[in-house]
Amino acid sequence: MEEELKCPVCGSLFREPIILPCSHNVCLPCARTIAVQTPESEQQDSECAAGAGGDHADKLSLHSETDSGYGSYTPSLKSPNGVRVLPLVPAPPGAAAAPRGAGPASSSLTCPQCHRSASLDQRGLRGFQRNRLLEAIVQRYQQGRAAAAAAAKCQLCDRSPPEPAAVLCEQCEVLYCAACQLRCHPARGPFAKHRLAPPPAHPGAPGGGGDGGGGKGAGGARKLPTCAEHDLENYSMYCVSCRSPVCYQCLEEGKHSKHDVKALGAMWKQHKAQLSQALNGVSDKAKEAKEFLVQLKNLLQQIQENGLDYEACLVAQCDALVDALTRQKAKLLTKVTKEREHKLKVVWDQINHCTLKLRQSTGLMEYCLEVIKENDPSGFLQISDALIKRVQVSQEQWVKGALEPKVSAEFDLTLDSEPLLQSIHQLDFIQMKFPVSVPPVPLLQLEKCCTRNNSVTLAWRMPPLSHNPVEGYILELDDGDGGQFREVYVGKETLCTIDGLHFNSTYNARVKAFNSSGVGPYSKTVILQTSDGELGFCHFLNEKLQVSPLLIQCCLSFSPSTVAWFTFDPSSAHRDIVLSNDNQTATCNSYDDRVVLGTAAFSKGVHYWELHVDRYDNHPDPAFGIARINVVKDMMLGKDDKAWAMYVDNNRSWFMHCNSHTNRTEGGVSKGATVGVLLDLNKHNLTFYINGQQQGPAAFENIEGVFMPALSLNRNVQVTLHTGLEVPQSVKQPKLPNN
Repeated sequence: MEEELKCPVCGSLFREPIILPCSHNVCLPCARTIAVQTPESEQQDSECAAGAGGDHADKLSLHSETDSGYGSYTPSLKSPNGVRVLPLVPAPPGAAAAPRGAGPASSSLTCPQCHRSASLDQRGLRGFQRNRLLEAIVQRYQQGRAAAAAAAKCQLCDRSPPEPAAVLCEQCEVLYCAACQLRCHPARGPFAKHRLAPPPAHPGAPGGGGDGGGGKGAGGARKLPTCAEHDLENYSMYCVSCRSPVCYQCLEEGKHSKHDVKALGAMWKQHKAQLSQALNGVSDKAKEAKEFLVQLKNLLQQIQENGLDYEACLVAQCDALVDALTRQKAKLLTKVTKEREHKLKVVWDQINHCTLKLRQSTGLMEYCLEVIKENDPSGFLQISDALIKRVQVSQEQWVKGALEPKVSAEFDLTLDSEPLLQSIHQLDFIQMKFPVSVPPVPLLQLEKCCTRNNSVTLAWRMPPLSHNPVEGYILELDDGDGGQFREVYVGKETLCTIDGLHFNSTYNARVKAFNSSGVGPYSKTVILQTSDGELGFCHFLNEKLQVSPLLIQCCLSFSPSTVAWFTFDPSSAHRDIVLSNDNQTATCNSYDDRVVLGTAAFSKGVHYWELHVDRYDNHPDPAFGIARINVVKDMMLGKDDKAWAMYVDNNRSWFMHCNSHTNRTEGGVSKGATVGVLLDLNKHNLTFYINGQQQGPAAFENIEGVFMPALSLNRNVQVTLHTGLEVPQSVKQPKLPNN
């Protein structure tokens, strides 16, 4: 209760508390320090100081504030309770010379708790009602606290009788006298964080839990409060509209004549009943809070015990992993030792064999040299045939590979520790205490599965009411020709798009889910057909040009070969690339070369597309060609090993791959020119055209893999992509390259 009896400004027990219009209380001396007024009202107050006497002190104020309560003032002080307090500002030096006819004072008082501003009338602070009930409670509390402090005894004193208690440790719940507190409870070490409070009020002491509303203090009967406006009248009625007690004279003067006024005693009993009812609810909540605190204290102990248990379990599990790793290390070292011994044995055997052969050959050579030194022809011819055969046999023993080591010094053993390292890095708690089973079968959402050109999109979801957790999914796809399934995606997403598939092919797809307990069963297999040229042409006519199906069928009957429709890909383009015209026209914001790819990926078949040069300023070097998906996009196409391109200026062109320039060919581009790209993956070559004429020989041969149309340009060039074109049937004679 002590916190309720402290002034929010000074932090001490209330002294002469007054009630503000916002229902908060403040000490009368503190109210004088936080009241504010204008300089004119200060001069008026100074003139009235001699005749008003003590009334001037109640009207003491500072400069007036704005509506917010702080307008032109900077709070510089804080009360012990942390409430901002405005400093007292002295009157200006020339205030005494102000004219007497100045207007009335504009004074106000800002509540230090809710910061609501209340205006002061001509009575100043005397216009606020005195909270005599709070004043009486503070008086009883002070008397009770003094009596309880005198009655409380130290619980650790060895004297008889014990010394009066000076402090109470709220953590230890022990009363100490001053000597015992210094000896048994010093303010250091583990006791430094303990809070020492004054001894509690004795239950039997006055104000310590006895009657709080008897209306009598320690000094006898309390004087009945009188009306603030009529000093000789006692409060006898209660104005419900103004929420304040009034006297009969207030009613007679007409101020409250039209208000709802009731008997003071009846309203007193009614408000007491309401307060008692509200206190019952607070008491129930306080009881629940006490029980909750007990529960939290028990929870602290359980957390401490469980933490120690889990630490011991974790140490044991990690030690087991270390032991298993140590045993496996011993096994691997044994294998390395066996491999080393085997290699040493082979080398030593080869050394011994080679040494023996060398000794025999050396002896034979020395013998033959001695025979050659002899001058007896007949004797030489008797043994020369056999000796020649022996030398030839000895030479044949050194066959190819005989003088090469049978084993290498390198060990053909590779320890794949990456999965184990990943598992160690991913080692974590599962955060589950119940048994977990494998996930159920995912459900493919066929309405969201689709194909576009040579890419397919698949979507799936888990069945409803599935309680088993899912850590990720595995999507598998076959090779489009009835081959084996292979993993194409592993992750947590439920939507996946696979690019770079074969055109006009049928793929089978399935998906399964997994968690810590294992991998669940496969879903049903869905069959997806990638687009061919005719389907792309149909899609274009239907969506872009809104041509009737009959006309589409007629167009398809005249289409001699399949073609692919695609645009520039904004998602993979460099950020300096600007796309327009439904992503078919490309420009650049930078003077440096930037790369943009197409939305299609080719792995087989013959494909042809053209790029029209819409703008060509200052003779730049745009590059046209194909690239991998991970090509470097902040330099010219063909400077890395992920692109094959032809870059061209206004006079000549070059082929470039891995920053290697080849086949310089005369003839360039200008505004309005057309560059064609022919990718023949049946013959695995790439050919370029300028204005319908082949530019040089076949640019690149023996290319294999998945390729995407690519282009690099800077801000001096603008090109427009044209796709769905027929492959050129007749090729003009190529221009001769100038090397």
